[in-house]
Amino acid sequence: MKHRMFKVAAYLVIVAILLVTLQYVVHDRTPVVAGEIGTFSSYEDLKRFVKTNTKDTGPWMPFVGFRERAGIDTPIPSPAADTMLAPEAGSGADYSATNIQVSGVDEADIVKTDGEYLYVVSGNMVIIIQAYPAEEARILSEIELEGMPLGIFISGDRLVVFEAEVPDFDLPTATERRMSYIYYTSAGTSIKVYDVSDRENPVLQREFSVDGRYISSRMIGDYAYVVVNNRVYDEEGEVRLPVIYFSDEEHEIPATNIYYCDVPDYSYMYTTIIAINTHDDEEEPTVETILLGASSNLYVSRNNIYLTIPLWGSSIDDLQQTSIHRIQIEDGDIDYVASGEVPGRVLNQFSMDEYDDHFRIATTTRGQAIPGWRLFVEGVSTALGGTDAPSPQPSLNHVYVLDMDLRIVGRLENLAPTERIYSARFMGERAYLVTFEIIDPLFVIDLEVPEDPRVLGELKITGYSDYLHPYDENHLIGIGKETIEAESGDFSWFQGVKISLFDVSDFANPEEIHTYEIGHRGTESPVLRDHKALLFDKSRNLMVMPVLVAEIDEADYPRGVPDSAWGKPVWQGAYVFNISPDKGLTLRGEITHVESPDELEQNRYFFSSPYSVHRSLYIGDVLYTISEARVMMNSLEDLDYINQVDLPYPTREDPD
Repeated sequence: MKHRMFKVAAYLVIVAILLVTLQYVVHDRTPVVAGEIGTFSSYEDLKRFVKTNTKDTGPWMPFVGFRERAGIDTPIPSPAADTMLAPEAGSGADYSATNIQVSGVDEADIVKTDGEYLYVVSGNMVIIIQAYPAEEARILSEIELEGMPLGIFISGDRLVVFEAEVPDFDLPTATERRMSYIYYTSAGTSIKVYDVSDRENPVLQREFSVDGRYISSRMIGDYAYVVVNNRVYDEEGEVRLPVIYFSDEEHEIPATNIYYCDVPDYSYMYTTIIAINTHDDEEEPTVETILLGASSNLYVSRNNIYLTIPLWGSSIDDLQQTSIHRIQIEDGDIDYVASGEVPGRVLNQFSMDEYDDHFRIATTTRGQAIPGWRLFVEGVSTALGGTDAPSPQPSLNHVYVLDMDLRIVGRLENLAPTERIYSARFMGERAYLVTFEIIDPLFVIDLEVPEDPRVLGELKITGYSDYLHPYDENHLIGIGKETIEAESGDFSWFQGVKISLFDVSDFANPEEIHTYEIGHRGTESPVLRDHKALLFDKSRNLMVMPVLVAEIDEADYPRGVPDSAWGKPVWQGAYVFNISPDKGLTLRGEITHVESPDELEQNRYFFSSPYSVHRSLYIGDVLYTISEARVMMNSLEDLDYINQVDLPYPTREDPD
């Protein structure tokens, strides 16, 4: 009897501990519901709203979902845009553009070309290079910035540069500058527009500055649209108003011009959207500010910006929600028109899509979201003599279809229990999802009837894809990692980089028709995190991607190589492939900027070497590979070396 009473007492103690913990997780029992869109009547009204609706974070909440709340955009019809552009510059040659999501909606990147010139971000500079013809390539000019360049656009004779205004950390070496968390400490964002009609003498035409952190940007026609997050509270803990600076004047956004949606949040922020006519210097920018949480991902069509905000719900069964906000855009006009909400979290921009007056989104709700839940379950089970105890639901994956008012009209829920979405791609009336825990199911989803999304087919293979890219309407490229199932059977070990070519012409029976694996465990590619690092051109059956190759020396494991063994970096550069459904993936060759193996050993952490290739493009029949310290030119026909341009990037030997 005493023993039983002890068990019960132990159970009550555990329950009490859980209840104390949950007071920081479950603040109320009222479901979080998106409210109506409105503007504040006054500054006092704004302050009252923020202080009334801000939820108590508790001691642990600031660390939950850090990447999402930090606003990482971690990083299109719907098939990917054609990389071929009509010649605009004097070269008259075809050239490749940035790998973007939506045709006609350009995305800022660290390298751009117009078919004759290259515009390259290197260190704290933007360098303009005469690129074509390759034999005459040379640096024309250098634009040195005070802060850290985040990305650029080129539109005719206008160069747009986004710059993070950062405090001086007195970092002595180039490597330390690269490895510092500049992104998170940005005090402000500058947008600079240069006239580069004379590429040897770029002229700063307009400059804009806004308090807060750059989230993302797009360019449609002559207009650049920029999204910035800014804190609501100043250093003294007072609610402040956002400010934008241009024409040598400070322009404070009045509270009566700030929109809000009546949704409680743990940390309100201002999301400011700025539209800038990059060619008309007389046109003032258009600015729209919305009081939201921290924007985490966004999707942009030709007519709309969709912002997603992670929300923390208010019940154990519904801890994760995402609010969605539609901002209509046209020729610089910005209009906040709709707000909605879906369960789950959004992986990245490719988890969203607009098609035929509907918005589609794929999300994951993750199980065991409460810290210490597993310990609690085990404690209850022990206290009750092994009796089964309740547990939170496993991770689940969902696809939602919303109308233009962001009301859910169709749903496909509870896919792949215990797994999460690793990649997604919407292509017209179809969607493709890759989920993963031990093996990789590729789901083919029918979205022809918006009110009735359904699974058409499923393919289970080893490995997973971090990024999906359309080859054509019947074939899909997947880039991710190969995996080996652990002996325990409840997880898998990541291995080398895996490229798959899928045949999805039979929706009910998708096939993996070709694969190519690079390196061993530890092999990486920027493409796994940043789609802009991929060069693909169907007309040339060409695919180029930067890779850091790691290999295992079997001599280091006389008793056999375990699946968990990591390889050592042995090579970094660009892999150049021929790719087609008929012939599969054929490695044409490799191009590296790294001159010594010691360079890899000294810069083993991912792609920190200034000679690590991170972008590639072509102009005519020349392939250009770009690192922070070099641009190299090779023949596309046989990859023979043509020329190179060394960039003035600081190295370890020249830290200044």
